[in-house]
Amino acid sequence: MSSPIILEVSGDYALFSRPEMKVERVSYDVITPSAARGILEAIYWKPQIRWIIDRITVINPIRFTNIRRNEISKKASSPNAALVNQGGNDNLGIYVDQERQQRASLLLRDVRYLIHASVHILDTRLDRGGEKVPANQAAGKHLEMFKRRARKGQAFHQPYFGCREFPVAFKLHEDDSEVPKPHESLLGEKDLGFMLHDIEFDQNPKTKAVKSTIPHFFRAEMTDGGITVPALPFKI
Repeated sequence: MSSPIILEVSGDYALFSRPEMKVERVSYDVITPSAARGILEAIYWKPQIRWIIDRITVINPIRFTNIRRNEISKKASSPNAALVNQGGNDNLGIYVDQERQQRASLLLRDVRYLIHASVHILDTRLDRGGEKVPANQAAGKHLEMFKRRARKGQAFHQPYFGCREFPVAFKLHEDDSEVPKPHESLLGEKDLGFMLHDIEFDQNPKTKAVKSTIPHFFRAEMTDGGITVPALPFKI
């Protein structure tokens, strides 16, 4: 069964950091489902929906390159922020000149993917008037709104490949005959190892505050450039 959304995304560089690399950033071989979902949400998002990534197709050959980037060695901590909110005189500012560090990154270059996705309805109420509609009708309306925005190149914020300095160019495919084919070097089967699937947020049901985050992984296997993404292992 084909997905209702096929979005082509491309860029000069991409960095989907592996969590097991503690200091130097090392990218996965391909885009992760959570990163793909972030691109879709940058184009169109509503609290009533959740994007589901069904399949990822790699178009360009997988190529890596090394760069060094300026980063900072620390970040603002939650305890300090809470202290300031309570009237304390702690300083939340970070002086870049004092905290700057150069770190190496192993990233992808000249990337191009097809994101096959569908929409999951969390709430069948539509924004205008809050009326209840059938789930399939609500899904169709949200998909049409996404397609309209994608055709015009509109986005709530600039989508990116893992880091904000690596912007994404996107194009909606509505005709299967125009969909590009994977490069011949991607033909065959390849085991990409364990990859981040998505992150489950454990929230307080009353305040909606996040109590903890649980990462979920899956064994990514690429066949002729395509990766079938399994269903989410947790309740949305």
